[in-house]
Amino acid sequence: MPEVTLQNGITLAYDEAGRPEDSPVLLIHGVSMSRRYFHQQLGPLAARNRVIAVDLRGHGASEKATSGHTVPQYARDLDAFLRALELPPLAMLGWSMGAFVAFDYIKQFGTGGITGLVVVDEAASDFRWDDFPHGFVDLPTLHSFMTDVQDDHLAFLGHLVDAMFHQPPMEADREWMIAECARLPVGALSAILFDQSVQDYRDVVSRIDIPTLICWGRHDALLPVSGASHLREAIPGARLELFERSGHCPFLEEADRFNEAVGGFLASL
Repeated sequence: MPEVTLQNGITLAYDEAGRPEDSPVLLIHGVSMSRRYFHQQLGPLAARNRVIAVDLRGHGASEKATSGHTVPQYARDLDAFLRALELPPLAMLGWSMGAFVAFDYIKQFGTGGITGLVVVDEAASDFRWDDFPHGFVDLPTLHSFMTDVQDDHLAFLGHLVDAMFHQPPMEADREWMIAECARLPVGALSAILFDQSVQDYRDVVSRIDIPTLICWGRHDALLPVSGASHLREAIPGARLELFERSGHCPFLEEADRFNEAVGGFLASL
């Protein structure tokens, strides 16, 4: 497992597949998840691309930092990570909160170093603002999340993993997923769960000027499909792929079709 220590002193773990000379694509996981969730993408997408899947600060095998657990800081970590690896312009694929990290990267650093964007099951915001009905979090829900994480974070993670799938995963898969999520310390989980839940990137997505593919599970129990339609309308030229047999994880529930759709998009850049 390779890892890199950033200029800010944080060490991030990552996986890499494909040839160094091929066009790179960076895979960014969701809140409390890790690069391991993309294990069915590394090989197939590496047929034509240099594929890099990173563990964000505190997640997976990366350093268990006790501070810096905000989406904007994760985006700054990402910028330092790309510079440390001396990567050329690349495509970004962000799943769930990982899409927020990509949005915040664009907000802070622009799209000059990004050739294309894949958004997987994430709206412009998770919060259900008065003028934004596409989120799933309100203040009582967020308070419940914070309480559940502090009372019994393993039970919270179990419910979260269960909610991500249209069809329940095999028990062995469910166990490793929960164990992977549990690698993020409880304090960090509370911090980033709150921060990502109140982010609002509507002003950012409307300014995205690079090719964008939106992938969304038809049966996502966390985020309504209306969020996908909002993104498609907000991002100029964005294309939407719906996965009819998936929940929040189409890259796992319909891996072959997902890899085909994303691989074709990457080839078009």
